[in-house]
Amino acid sequence: MHLSGVAGISPQDRPARDRILLTAHDLFYRDGVRATGIDRVIAEAGVTKVTFYRHFPSKNDLIRTFLAYRHEQWMAWFIEALGRHGAGRARKIEALVPALREWLDGDNYRGCAFLNSVSELGGVLPEVMEIARAHKMDMTTQIERLMPSSRQRSMNAQVIALAVDGAILRAQYDETPDGALKALRSSLKMMTQSPS
Repeated sequence: MHLSGVAGISPQDRPARDRILLTAHDLFYRDGVRATGIDRVIAEAGVTKVTFYRHFPSKNDLIRTFLAYRHEQWMAWFIEALGRHGAGRARKIEALVPALREWLDGDNYRGCAFLNSVSELGGVLPEVMEIARAHKMDMTTQIERLMPSSRQRSMNAQVIALAVDGAILRAQYDETPDGALKALRSSLKMMTQSPS
């Protein structure tokens, strides 16, 4: 899964605002928000400072736009991947692990942009925590939709979402995502077993 743009369109053929956003997206996600200065974004996007500040009056504006873009793109991918991997399965929740494998196995995987941003900026830019909270709520809603109706459905979805976040973090420091995905699969099995 690669979220930086539309295939087949040269970066220089995009409008300046899109070039800035896509450049910032890739740099912020790969190197971190704090480690990426505005001058680097400007240089790599091929725009002037005047053009940059016309579209994004501050770095905080760019950070908020980056997170909104990341949310939109990631959720679109997540919903589509769950649908693909859930097709024909009686238990739709089983689509979660193979869908996440696509992302965790990717060459450009560097964890969750929202968790990373909270870690970097949560204390200095409180809006980042609000954006991350909304993102995680949307992710949890999609997980809940995979589960059969029950009184515990909402709570179980929250527990599974927490396990997903744990797998995302573990996949950042393990050599492969296999251990994280195996643990997630076991958690799913325990959470979704029918009572005997």
